[in-house]
Amino acid sequence: MPMPRPCPRLAARAVLLHESRLLLVNAYSDNRLGLMCAPGGGVEAGASLPENLRREVFEETGLHISVGQPCLVNEFHDPGGDFHQVDIYFRCLLLGSAEIAPNWQDREAIVTRHQWVTKSELAQVPHKPDSLGAVAFGIADAAITYDPLEPILR
Repeated sequence: MPMPRPCPRLAARAVLLHESRLLLVNAYSDNRLGLMCAPGGGVEAGASLPENLRREVFEETGLHISVGQPCLVNEFHDPGGDFHQVDIYFRCLLLGSAEIAPNWQDREAIVTRHQWVTKSELAQVPHKPDSLGAVAFGIADAAITYDPLEPILR
């Protein structure tokens, strides 16, 4: 009998704008592909998605946020493997300074780079999902966007 495929991993991510700039963090700990994404990460059972997201953003950047409405659902997978993740993105507001301490360290040592980018700068930065810029810099109260299953980049 074949082994059952694992359930998709659930993650929460922050669409965090400050002074018309979007916060990005590296997607892979080894900076593979130079790929950037919105901060956030895996959801722990027993805590709400906003609670998980506040924890993840603080762990990765030291920033404090308030979590607003969901704005994007993105799912991606590894067609050659069993990885499948569903990311729920929320519009967030910064509470306090946008300054990330230069010596800040993600306790899981995954996030090692972060940058604030404008809409035009985002076009020059390898990032996922492809719809992130349209959602982040689009109409703030637009309907939620759904990105269907896309292959993971390696």
